[in-house]
Amino acid sequence: MSEGNGTNGVNPEKDLSASNLPGQRGQGGEEIRVQRGMFGANNGGDTSGYDGLVRSIRLPGAASRPYGGWFDEVADELEGALEEQGLLPENAIERTVVDRGELTFHIEREHLLRVARTLRDDPALRFELCTGVSGVHYPSDKGRELHAVYHLRSITHNRLIRLEVSAPDADPRIPSLVAVYPTNDWHERETYDFFGIVFDGHPALTRIMMPDDWQGHPQRKDYPLGGIAVEYKGAQIPAPDQRRSYS
Repeated sequence: MSEGNGTNGVNPEKDLSASNLPGQRGQGGEEIRVQRGMFGANNGGDTSGYDGLVRSIRLPGAASRPYGGWFDEVADELEGALEEQGLLPENAIERTVVDRGELTFHIEREHLLRVARTLRDDPALRFELCTGVSGVHYPSDKGRELHAVYHLRSITHNRLIRLEVSAPDADPRIPSLVAVYPTNDWHERETYDFFGIVFDGHPALTRIMMPDDWQGHPQRKDYPLGGIAVEYKGAQIPAPDQRRSYS
């Protein structure tokens, strides 16, 4: 393009500067693995055309103060309330993350119940509603492969935050929040069913979608694709996970 078009000879669709790329986190955060190819295939089965792509998979790192807006107010009040209970905030809050305009507290699992009660009951916080818990599986995040993510909403103050708790594959146990947020009953059952996270103290932790005798947890990254072989006019079509291997 010409300078007369106001672009200084640069085609914005081909400008690869950091300011022209969506969702960039730079080199910040924590690298949990390096992915090669579009889908991480390692046996030459990548047919996407991006088999030469190499990129870091990173989790957002801890933020530094000031966090901005009301985030500092919530963090200050939570830390102060925990100190009043005789608990050092740094022992309960592993790190505080501000990413893409959202506030997340990473909580040590043994202190999850106390932090949740504090967030619910403190007048300056009043996060009365937990909209559920979701599971996440990071096989490469060694020692904390399983994550439980809670979304808390304050109706009083019209605020939304997130709690995140991790547990290792070898000990996939996290305290249940049903005693604090009773509506988590079904959500914890679903997360247990699909990810295998055991919520200690849950009143009836059973499967909610899969049969009781089902082996494994279908939404974990190491779970096979699965499928049922189909017979059609004398021919047999193998299950999807047997048609071609991508790992």
